[in-house]
Amino acid sequence: MDSTAAAEILEAIVASALQLAGVLRGTTAEPGARLADGMAHDIPSGPAGRSSSTTFPLATVPLATSPSVTVPSATGSSAAGTSAVDPAWDSLRWQAEACLTVLSGAAGLEAMVAAVKVHAAGGYDEAAQVIAGPIMSPQEQTAREMGTVAEVACALMVSERTAGGLLGEAHRLRSSLPLTLAALEAGAISWQHARIMVDETTNLEPAAAHALEAHFLDPEAPNPARGAAGGMVPGRFRAKARTWRERHHPVSIEQRHTRSALDRRVEYSPDRDGMAWLSAYLPADQAAGIWNRATTAARALQGPTEARTLTQLRADNVTAWLLGGDNADDIPSPTAQVLVTVPVFALMGLTNEPAILDGYGPIPPSMARTLVANGAESFRRVLTDPRDGAPLEIGRESYRIPKALRQWLRLRDGKCQFPGCSNPSLDNEADHLNAWAHGGSTGISNLAQLCPKHHKLKHSTPWQPTEATKDEPPGWISPTARHYQSEQPDQEPPHWPDVMTAGGSLKDDTLVPT
Repeated sequence: MDSTAAAEILEAIVASALQLAGVLRGTTAEPGARLADGMAHDIPSGPAGRSSSTTFPLATVPLATSPSVTVPSATGSSAAGTSAVDPAWDSLRWQAEACLTVLSGAAGLEAMVAAVKVHAAGGYDEAAQVIAGPIMSPQEQTAREMGTVAEVACALMVSERTAGGLLGEAHRLRSSLPLTLAALEAGAISWQHARIMVDETTNLEPAAAHALEAHFLDPEAPNPARGAAGGMVPGRFRAKARTWRERHHPVSIEQRHTRSALDRRVEYSPDRDGMAWLSAYLPADQAAGIWNRATTAARALQGPTEARTLTQLRADNVTAWLLGGDNADDIPSPTAQVLVTVPVFALMGLTNEPAILDGYGPIPPSMARTLVANGAESFRRVLTDPRDGAPLEIGRESYRIPKALRQWLRLRDGKCQFPGCSNPSLDNEADHLNAWAHGGSTGISNLAQLCPKHHKLKHSTPWQPTEATKDEPPGWISPTARHYQSEQPDQEPPHWPDVMTAGGSLKDDTLVPT
């Protein structure tokens, strides 16, 4: 890791944070070291007339031309009919100006913290590779990369996808995008801007990448961009960077499209309130065609008696087509090999507790009742104990892991049990924590549910699981001896229906009054 650069940034962050705190308190603060030439920014005078000129980063405005924040004196002109000599008005205006100044400065600090993470992630990657020694095979390289990503993910408490992205972005910034990294260190651009620069220079030759970077970040470059990159919101910066990239790319767009079409895919992401996102990465003409067809079909269904909006009709049409229906008025019930865990009282319609759809999470009880009532073979109803919310014990001992025990394992773990992994149960593998050949038993306390990736990680790297129990999945110990706990399904006792709280009871699995 470039320890000198990281240390300087951390020192600047501490100094700037103290200065910002002084702004909020309305007290003077000791001037901090300049992070770059022209980065001075005046702190507004306090309610009592105190003032201090100090420096800290601003992320979204070109700092050399950023106007100083000034507050009119108590003898200045009035505003909105209020006398400027009113102490309350003067104090509130100072507070407003100070808070905006702090917001701008905080954005710069966030960018600088991101730069520190870039240096730290890249430095750890470099050190881990040297410690591990020479790579002897492609399989070993893959396993080593998996281990590095897992360690960073656990240290930051983020998903491995996010950690892998950070490591890749850190490598690109440190090795190929010096102007972008310098601007991030100075707080002149945000982390989102830096990521966009990494994205838009991906697969470019070094000279082309440097030209794109210089166009937006080097005012001395030939025909530089009008306005600093940090002065645009990230979305606008991406649009401008992508346009410039397409115009100056050394490879024809035809060739690049052919290559990118190989990455077409559909992605699924659970969301709140029994909803989820389904997105598709497709060739532009196909995506536009789907959108236009869905819109045309939605407009055809609109009328005086149709209560759904155009947006809702468009979504219903696409859903119907993907599930085998004809239009928004004909949406078949979905089928999938998943578990639907339903509190017994909710299934009976006595309470409104959410059920659990394996691979998604909480769903409305009405949705669960519909899935169970349709009798689809791919859905397995799992009733939970009304006393404590725990599923029934369905496992048994065997040399081979029986189907019932695999299902119980799915109920206990809910997903791959490596920290941060969200791979759903259906795609995972039941694995002995202590191998059968080494005396391990085939019982719930000696099993873990791992996705293929983390199953491989367990057997090809020093990552090792800790002990499990009947109710708790195993934790993990990383190659650096750090301990990480796995996530556990949050089982809760169910809500008892009103008739029970009014004096009913359970007898022979039947709800009867007392």
